[in-house]
Amino acid sequence: MTERNKQLLDLYTDYLLSSFGATTATGLSHLVPEVSHDQITRFLAQEVLSNKELWRHVKAQVRKVQSAEAVLIIDDTVQEKPYSDESELITWHYDHSVGRTVKGINLLSALYYSQGTSLPVAFELIQKTQLETNKKTGKDKWVCPRSKNEMAREMIAQFVRKQVPLAYVLADTWFSCAENMCFIKQKAGTNFIFPLKSNRKVALSAEEKAQGRWLSLKSLDTGTHSCWTVHLESVPFPVRVTRHLVKNQEGQTGELFLCSSDEDLDGPAMLTIYQTRWKVEEYHKSLKQNAALAKSPTKLPHTQSNHIFASIVAFCKLEAYRAQVCLNHFALRAKVYHAALRASFSQLQALKANLPQTAA
Repeated sequence: MTERNKQLLDLYTDYLLSSFGATTATGLSHLVPEVSHDQITRFLAQEVLSNKELWRHVKAQVRKVQSAEAVLIIDDTVQEKPYSDESELITWHYDHSVGRTVKGINLLSALYYSQGTSLPVAFELIQKTQLETNKKTGKDKWVCPRSKNEMAREMIAQFVRKQVPLAYVLADTWFSCAENMCFIKQKAGTNFIFPLKSNRKVALSAEEKAQGRWLSLKSLDTGTHSCWTVHLESVPFPVRVTRHLVKNQEGQTGELFLCSSDEDLDGPAMLTIYQTRWKVEEYHKSLKQNAALAKSPTKLPHTQSNHIFASIVAFCKLEAYRAQVCLNHFALRAKVYHAALRASFSQLQALKANLPQTAA
């Protein structure tokens, strides 16, 4: 990235954090007259900004907070854009949070959480560029040529090569396949904590695994918070599994089975570490509500991609400010909003003072 583009990125991310409506090149050029509409448009239309550029931006922050107890959280989110033109980037994705398919952008992220600080260190945008025919229905549909699990493994590998201290990789059940477990433990050289579905097949010993004597997790007679060693299909090493009772947002109680490659963990410790996965949900919420993730009217996939990159950088700015002033992202944005409201009110009072007085 050129020095000029670095300056434009700094201005554009400040604009994303201070804007409460659509973020446009025209809007920024009105705020900063010395920067033209065309300059901003060219900045967004440049070569797609990648993880390499993101790492250059967050490296100093990561090095400052890195620790041996840190976790890397893998998760994706869907940002709805129902009124935007459909493309390989803005297309139809299943959103688990609402339980249906929606039109929007599917963002996969790797979030490094250490010493109370959350920093995105890699991201991938799910782009459906390959046309496939469903063998059962005979209908054509657009798909992404790479799976989310493949992308997740690539992001983990890239991060591990940077030699940043890391204790665990955390993710939800979507990423708890055997291939990911083997990759993290054997190739990335770290441990994982994943939830397992209650029907996941396990063997209680290596001998039972060799004989194909499988049981489902839900059939095991185990107490809450207890921890035991089992063997999983296609996973060559034993894992620790624990069972917990948890409540959802509706107050309903359900079972949570957690699995870890760290054989020294007990049940309560595994649950405590896994609960930090919630930080990625906070990241997604702040990205959408505080960093203008969906507020760019740009239509081309590469300009949308660069806007999303800028939103992620804007989140990193908020995280740096949060550490400095000890206010969360939403409180920081509220301060910006109230400052804008005061300025607007003062302007109206000045206009009111200049109006001729009329008789009551």
